Amino acid sequence: MNEHASPAGTADPVTPDSSATSGSSGSSDGRVTAPFGNFPDVRRAVDCVAELAGPVAALLKEWDAELARAVRYVDTDPELADTAVFCAAYQVPVEASANCVVVAAKRGGETTLAAGVVLATTRLDVNKAVRGHLGARKASFAPMDTAVGESGMEYGGITPVGLPAHWPLLIDAAVAATPWVLIGSGRRRGKLILPGAALAALPGAQVLDGLAT
Repeated sequence: MNEHASPAGTADPVTPDSSATSGSSGSSDGRVTAPFGNFPDVRRAVDCVAELAGPVAALLKEWDAELARAVRYVDTDPELADTAVFCAAYQVPVEASANCVVVAAKRGGETTLAAGVVLATTRLDVNKAVRGHLGARKASFAPMDTAVGESGMEYGGITPVGLPAHWPLLIDAAVAATPWVLIGSGRRRGKLILPGAALAALPGAQVLDGLAT
């Protein structure tokens, strides 16, 4: 989904309560409780990898088992893409929603792809924060075809979970401090909900202050 707001707290976000993460809270078909929102289908993402983009499923299989099991998959209508409409339809607090933006940074004739993750009430500061951190002469949003082709994910569903390991993954500090964050699943249908601290633990992740405006 999309960008910003003040974090809801800083208590251990990976296991905030046993009812949300323990095996006993799930049914035999893998359904569990979402930490927020009203969704018709909530499961651990590791139990429904067929619903995810290939790179997302691959990362969850290779990732730390505790972190991977904390990730929820929620089934959502791909037509409800607008942030305000989505949050209203599924009763999601906008400050718990985040965007993953693919950026193309250029320097000396070379282009580096990177991703920035910010809360849905803010915007990624591409021209200053991202460009400066990457030491690029110019930084801009990556073309849709490039973002889709290089990530292996669907446009409108790109997520930091499963992006190429060599990409710089820049995460705004407000995202990392949010107990539970809603983000894309790699496909237009469905979303992931996971602790902000888990996003900060993704391969190559760098948590930065001032990444969003």
